[in-house]
Amino acid sequence: ILHCLAKYPLAFRKLPIMALYGAKYIMHLESKTKLKEQVFSFLNYLPDVDKAVTDFWSRNFSKIEPWYLKNKRDDDIFVSASPEFLLKPVCDRLAVRLIGTKMDKKTGRIDGRNCYGEEKVRRFKELYPNERVENFYSDSLSDTPMAKLADRAFRVKHDTLKPWPDK
Repeated sequence: ILHCLAKYPLAFRKLPIMALYGAKYIMHLESKTKLKEQVFSFLNYLPDVDKAVTDFWSRNFSKIEPWYLKNKRDDDIFVSASPEFLLKPVCDRLAVRLIGTKMDKKTGRIDGRNCYGEEKVRRFKELYPNERVENFYSDSLSDTPMAKLADRAFRVKHDTLKPWPDK
C-alpha cells in the first residue's frame, strides 16, 4: 500500500473513507473484511495493477530475510491474509505454494472469506488434508491457530526466531 501511495498518490483519493472504516474497525463497528476491502479499493484507480505488483517485488525481493532463504524447502506453503495476487509473483519466484485472501485485483473486493486466523487453518486443511505442518513461522500472534497445527512453531521478528509463546 505504501509503495502504491508513493507511486500513485491520486489512487488514494478515498483516503478519508478508508480512515473512517479504520476508525469503525477499531471501535468494533466494522469487520476486518470490510475494512480490508475499503483499503484495497484504491486498486480501482491504478493504471496497471500487475505492473505495480511487479515493480514492488523488483524493489523488495531482496528484503526477504536470510533466515527464510536458508531454511526454505521445496514443500513450503505460504498461508497469508494478504491478497493472493500480491504474493503470487514472489511465491512463484521462490517456487512455493500459496494460500491467501482471494481478492479482485481491480476492485479490492474479497471473494469468500478473508484468509485470517481460523480461516487459514480451514483453507489449509481443505487444500492439503494430508499435509503435516512440521515448522511454522509467523510474525503475528493472530496466527496461533496455524501455529497449533505445527510440530514446531516460531515467532519471527526480523531475523530472530523464538519458540511460539504458549503453543
